[in-house]
Formats: sequence, structure tokens, C-alpha cells
Amino acid sequence: MTPAEDAVPVPVLRLPRGPDGGGRGFEPRRGRPRAAEAEAEAQRARARLRARFLRALAAARGRPARFWLRAGVRVDATFGAAEREAAALLVEALRTPLGLQGAALLRGSDLLGFRFALP
Repeated sequence: MTPAEDAVPVPVLRLPRGPDGGGRGFEPRRGRPRAAEAEAEAQRARARLRARFLRALAAARGRPARFWLRAGVRVDATFGAAEREAAALLVEALRTPLGLQGAALLRGSDLLGFRFALP
């Protein structure tokens, strides 16, 4: 047998033409890595949650609310406003176990949650 008779044909994998038509490759819009798609979807989810949170803060303004703080403290107050990123919440007529405070700032880091009634 000659070396030519022993040769086994090998299939050739050809990539599709690129968007420019010249080189081989994948179209950037269609060949997007899955990790980038997952990150984009996670970013869209964060944006939707952020928008919902901001709408909740806008709806709570001027309404009586109940706040749960660290160490098991529960207080009632009228919701006023929130700083950017909810670092602090302005409340009025804060009712605590020690008495009534006209206005106060609740630190966002101390806040576990809050609830207010919808009309």
C-alpha cells in the first residue's frame, strides 16, 4: 500500500461568513456569549426592581407607615421622603416605645422593612 491509499479523508468545518462578508466568523448580534446575555438580563431585572422601589417610595409619601428596625424594634410614623439610595428615610410623627418625636431620620442600614396602606 502506498501512503496515498492509507490516507483517511478528514471533513473540513467551514465557519459562516462574517458580517463584513470577507472573513470567517460570527455575526456579533447573533453570536453573543451567553454570559453577556445573562448579565444584560440581570441588569434589566435590577432596573425593573429599582423602578418598582421608587414607585413604592413615591406612593408612601405622606401616608402612615410601620417600620421594622434591627434589634426587633417596631415604630410607626408618617413617611416623608427618602435620600438617594435610601440611605436615610425622613419620617414625621414618629411613635416609638419611648414617646412621640416630631420628625426624624431613619438610617437605611437600620431598616429591615416598612409597610403602608394603599387607598
